[in-house]
Amino acid sequence: MCEGIRVTETHTREASQLLHIRGLTKYFGSFAACNAVDLTIAPGEIHALLGENGAGKSTLVKMLFGVLQPTAGEILWQGSPRSIASPSAARELGIGMVFQHFSLFEALTVAENIALSLSPTVPLARIAEEAAALSNAYGLPLDPNSHVADLSVGERQRIEIVRALLQNPKLIILDEPTSVLTPQEADKLFETLFKLKAEGRSVLYISHRLEEVQRICDRATVLRHGKVTGSCDPRQETPASLARMMVGSEVAAIHRPEAEALGEVLLDVSSLSVPARTPFAVSLKDVSLQVRAGEVLAVAGVAGNGQGELFDALSGEYTVPLADSIRLRGRPVGRTGINGRRLMGAGFVPEERHGHAAVSDMSLSDNLLLSRSQSDRAVFLSGGFAAIIRHDTIRKATKRICEIMDVRNSGEDPAAASLSGGNLQKFIIGRELDRKPAVLIVNQPTWGVDAGAASRIRQSLIDLARSGSAVVVISQDLDEIFEVATNIAVISEGKLSRPYPAGELSLEKIGLLMGGIHDSTQHPGASHAH
Repeated sequence: MCEGIRVTETHTREASQLLHIRGLTKYFGSFAACNAVDLTIAPGEIHALLGENGAGKSTLVKMLFGVLQPTAGEILWQGSPRSIASPSAARELGIGMVFQHFSLFEALTVAENIALSLSPTVPLARIAEEAAALSNAYGLPLDPNSHVADLSVGERQRIEIVRALLQNPKLIILDEPTSVLTPQEADKLFETLFKLKAEGRSVLYISHRLEEVQRICDRATVLRHGKVTGSCDPRQETPASLARMMVGSEVAAIHRPEAEALGEVLLDVSSLSVPARTPFAVSLKDVSLQVRAGEVLAVAGVAGNGQGELFDALSGEYTVPLADSIRLRGRPVGRTGINGRRLMGAGFVPEERHGHAAVSDMSLSDNLLLSRSQSDRAVFLSGGFAAIIRHDTIRKATKRICEIMDVRNSGEDPAAASLSGGNLQKFIIGRELDRKPAVLIVNQPTWGVDAGAASRIRQSLIDLARSGSAVVVISQDLDEIFEVATNIAVISEGKLSRPYPAGELSLEKIGLLMGGIHDSTQHPGASHAH
């Protein structure tokens, strides 16, 4: 009799939940990306999903959205078992998803992009009308007739959210939604989420920004190595305790740069203007900056405002007409390519890990050899024209880098593709640090990287500057910028603001600069309390 009562209570509780997952498991070969995951989401709840890179978050939400099929386990939707065969089946059920990387066609209008995910029988004019009404109702202003190429990244995210809302979802999954937003845009997004919550809709919120999770989420579920390791009310936790739940140990505190006398100018950019190389690229407009020995200059900005173009110009991935517009250690390098700049003591870490910073199918040691300039390669080669590769020396260097940066991998010298994003990023950063560069330029150093890996990477950049190098960090993550920077400049529409001392810049001021409001005569604002 008691057993029957318990079964009835369990059934009633499950029926009252919007989503209930029991023992959800996904194997890739012998590897369990998700291992017997249990999770419940109530109606009108903002629920955080936390975990390190490789913890299983992406695999889990892809199963919920029908992109992947589970190996075992059960998904109950409003109390009934469901098989979600595809994203269209998920949408019909009432599940919408906004991915971290948008799936938009830049040459099409807002309305045309939205139409691609709807029934082809719905007239475009009606889609435009409904999208405009919905965007205004939720505080997500959009012009349905605008071309995506003309929109900011924040506006592009609104398209994805409106597209999901037009399908009247009961649950919306958001993957790192504020990584491309200014603080002001993030606040507007939170207002939208609270409105959805008030309507009884639910949100599954994936983020590495733990302060946000504390601010807006009702509950949090933590994954580690594919398993649920805990759940909590994040409002009762601290960022440190949430990070500890994610990584299973204390996350090392970052020792911020101290206000010390800086050395000589190692990187000097003067009035650099570069026209857009493609229809959707951004022109650099009269960019000037100086970075001294011992300095970390952080370049903040919303994605798509010229960060990639700035990195390409500074690294020599494309050369510029005036040699004097970029000077490295006092020597003009505007017309010098990336290898020539490496020979002069510069190091570079691009934003894209696979295919740009590393060749996915090649081993870590081969990637290390490829990234070395001619003078560096002499350590790994012997002989003249028909040089012999010193495999032992390369592998020892690879092992040293992995140990210093705590790169976790499955073998002695695995392929780059086999590492998680965070571990590959630690290796790439470590590979450049191993050269002890006089100047290091890094684009998005901890993009999509968990708290533990991010802490190690950020500290390594600070330590390099302390050793006497000049470091440029291009980043969209304001938490990161305030943790590592000596000085901060903001890029907007290809224009770079003057640098501000990090301790004198407020979130409000940096948000205004990111939005394109440059005022070089005004004091940067109140001290940043972070």
